[in-house]
Amino acid sequence: MDIGGRRVSRGMLPLLALHTVSEYYRLQRKPPVTAGLLAANTLIYLRPAFLESILPHINEVWFNAHLILKYKDLKRFFLSPFYHMGESHLVYNMLSLLWKGIQLETSMGSIEFATMVATLLTMSQGITLLLSKSLLLFDYQKAYYSEFAVGFSGVLFAMKVVLNAQSDDYTFVHGILVPSRHAAWAELILIQMFVPGVSFLGHLGGILAGIFYLHLKRSYSGPNPLRSIIRSLSGVVSWPLRFFRGLIRPRRYSGRGAVGRGERSNVTGVWRCPACTFDNSVLLSVCEMCGTGIDGSDFASNMQNNLSLDELRRRRLERFSSSR
Repeated sequence: MDIGGRRVSRGMLPLLALHTVSEYYRLQRKPPVTAGLLAANTLIYLRPAFLESILPHINEVWFNAHLILKYKDLKRFFLSPFYHMGESHLVYNMLSLLWKGIQLETSMGSIEFATMVATLLTMSQGITLLLSKSLLLFDYQKAYYSEFAVGFSGVLFAMKVVLNAQSDDYTFVHGILVPSRHAAWAELILIQMFVPGVSFLGHLGGILAGIFYLHLKRSYSGPNPLRSIIRSLSGVVSWPLRFFRGLIRPRRYSGRGAVGRGERSNVTGVWRCPACTFDNSVLLSVCEMCGTGIDGSDFASNMQNNLSLDELRRRRLERFSSSR
């Protein structure tokens, strides 16, 4: 229900929050991207007072192919997945996101998962736009001019395709047992048959986006520029936290550190170089011993500068001897 222009829960959102907390409580590693997506979708739906002035109204973000192409409206293109028609629409999608997101983010890592979600969102929206435009060739104008849609379900259909791509198991889709890898197609047909007013093209666009994403991932082995951008942004955001954590919990260690066999260091406030296994302070982003970056990205350049493995071993023994 709406009170003063803001949404008030009818009881489903507290149940969603309770279920989310219980799921995260049992996890040893809490997937942050999934939690952020859940929070973003929920806050946009509730429209709290501190966000009211910056959040566009739902009428400004409906996905409509005609309006997007005519006015080059990127706001409709990118924001419509984060808006929902009602509480049941939001809760159903968020429960699905919680289940799929935890599995995918835990298995592939947060940066890879965030990259995938951004890619799937863009691809599913683009494919839906293309499908709507293509239907004009068959003199079917409703999808292009008259259909308006919001919701995260297109991305969820794409995530379902990715999640079940390698599965040989069977699963129940609305009471019907189907192979897991075909579950998205079965759900597409059943929802269209029994749930009125859903966006068939939006869901179909999500499935096709998942299929294309898997194909691109298998055929392309080069660096992912979006992943590099997200990793850089996460590094910038997390650097102050790492810095102050090092100040708050100081450890007695010298700038020369120590060396080991390559396992992860158990000493708080240090990180172990992946190239030479030297323990460095968290205040440093480059290994003091060999110049390798904290993520190992500079090791190749060091090799190009004639820093051979023998030289690394010599420096390591020299440093170890001096630290004794």
